[in-house]
Amino acid sequence: MQNNLDISKHDSRDPNPWLALYLDSSIPMYEKTKQALMRDNDSKSARYLLPFIWFISKVAMFFIHILKFFLPNLFNSSKVLHRILSWGLKRFVSPDANLLIFRHFHVGSEILQFIAGNIQDVDITLSPLKPYDFEDVKGDLFLLHDLNLYNFIIKLNSQLREKNIVIKEKETLNTDMITVDGFNHIDFPNSWTNILDLRSAIELFTPFYQLFLTANDFVRASNSLQLDETISIYVSQILGTPGHLGLVNNKHPMIPSTTFSAAYRLVLHGLAAETLHEILVNIKKNISHDGIMTPA
Repeated sequence: MQNNLDISKHDSRDPNPWLALYLDSSIPMYEKTKQALMRDNDSKSARYLLPFIWFISKVAMFFIHILKFFLPNLFNSSKVLHRILSWGLKRFVSPDANLLIFRHFHVGSEILQFIAGNIQDVDITLSPLKPYDFEDVKGDLFLLHDLNLYNFIIKLNSQLREKNIVIKEKETLNTDMITVDGFNHIDFPNSWTNILDLRSAIELFTPFYQLFLTANDFVRASNSLQLDETISIYVSQILGTPGHLGLVNNKHPMIPSTTFSAAYRLVLHGLAAETLHEILVNIKKNISHDGIMTPA
């Protein structure tokens, strides 16, 4: 743990806000993920680079929006996009930010597996995405993540309608798919160029996402962030405890938000997934059964 999260360095006249949030236990989160997120928030990149990168990203998105309106098929190539993403993650993104990004696919996959595995008479074939290195990114990883989410909701609700099934509380939960002790990842690069914090990286990558994907793919990816509410409702119905819905900030998927806010909402999406996954971890460990982590 770095000194900025060390309680022994606490100065009551100049308290570190990220230390306070790291120590706070009101929001459930895996310990190493929380450390990485707080260090990321307190990085020099987040402090000094993010405001400039945010501005550049929004200007680029504005002009790409105009370009795609007149020439919608000029640069469409998911393969090129994911090679750029893989290269950029490896060369310029900090180890903490890379950890948060790679974990997200594992966490999201297990949440969908939990839902599918705890609704009686529902049979859905899933395609879990669990990348372990930068080569895995090149297989259309980010695009498939969005497609998997929409296809899951369509398949699930088709079966619910056809079989007249209502999602309801399950007394004996299947948590076999939930990983308790984190995920095994590679040691992410930590050279002098690996400085970008999570939000800066996402802000930089978003214009490339917009440029190399079709308009439908990009808008769908942006709108998928608001499905946090939908997925959380499914889980709350299975658990019979709606309390954790208060942790969701990307809401109301039937009223989409502008794509210009996609980068910030993507970070909220990652946070929602991490907290929901940790709730399931705590249930598996018999720490909590009410959607709120109890003190250790």
